[in-house]
Amino acid sequence: MATITETRFSDIYITPDKKAYIPDGNTRSGLMLFEASDFEKFFELVEKSWDGKNPSYSVIYEKLFYRVERSETLYGPQYCLRKMPAETPSFQTLGYSHDLTTYLLRLSPASGLILWSGPTGAGKTTSVSALLREYLLREGGFAYTIEDPTEQPLDGVYKSANGSLGLCKQTIPFEGRWGDSLKSALRSKPRYILVGEIRTPDTASEVLRAATSGHLVLSTVHANNVTDAISSVVKYATAANMSEELAYDLFSRSMLATLHQVMVGTTVKRPQVSYLFANPNTNKGDQVRGIIKSGKLNLGTAIETQMIRMAQGLPLFSDI
Repeated sequence: MATITETRFSDIYITPDKKAYIPDGNTRSGLMLFEASDFEKFFELVEKSWDGKNPSYSVIYEKLFYRVERSETLYGPQYCLRKMPAETPSFQTLGYSHDLTTYLLRLSPASGLILWSGPTGAGKTTSVSALLREYLLREGGFAYTIEDPTEQPLDGVYKSANGSLGLCKQTIPFEGRWGDSLKSALRSKPRYILVGEIRTPDTASEVLRAATSGHLVLSTVHANNVTDAISSVVKYATAANMSEELAYDLFSRSMLATLHQVMVGTTVKRPQVSYLFANPNTNKGDQVRGIIKSGKLNLGTAIETQMIRMAQGLPLFSDI
């Protein structure tokens, strides 16, 4: 009988009666009963790793991450686990256009906010994790992540192309306090900060402050489009007793990129992306930053113009 690690599957469902099911691979959504020689050991880890409060968490089994979602049913707890890859994928393999990939990789020495938005399951976390990995391989430096649950395996030492070393430490927010964890991250003097998701007021306000204080911050947010992503972060921040005027000002000064992504295709999924960039040279005038600062997010023309220029291989800004 094969072990958990030896068996290929994307997700595993464990019912209250401790029976496990995985996709059968024959149909689009069909399942099959699953057995493994080390299932009891695996299940014990899943159960004891729950903190008694948060239904979403991660476990590491045989050096692989599993993202866990725990649900209470009429008959007891049920678990859905997603097996994460053994390595964070290269950003160049994720299906983005050559020009978009090249532009994003050029932002490695910049400071500010790269915000990736989209619905659940759109690959946002994979994208920002893979991008952070590329920055560490290019520039080195210290990266600090705050994630709940942790998904991609980023923790470790990186040998960068310039001969320096990179170091990444993955953390989870202490007792769910994302804002406090971000403040702690800043005291660790990181070059890069990855925040798994902006979903609380404190997180939004501290992300905006961190992104305007010399760090390169990468994060995700649930949103329907680029404009909605910006509005969502501002609304979260204002709920943390930050004025709307200050929130828009901080966003306008910190933003490097806001992207929105969905996955399209049937058998093979690929990302479909819309995006808006601000000039990383903050000493130059920038219409995008001005529009965001005003709070009147009429960004449709700017988004369309940038996407056309990118597709034509034209520079977005003449002074970088």
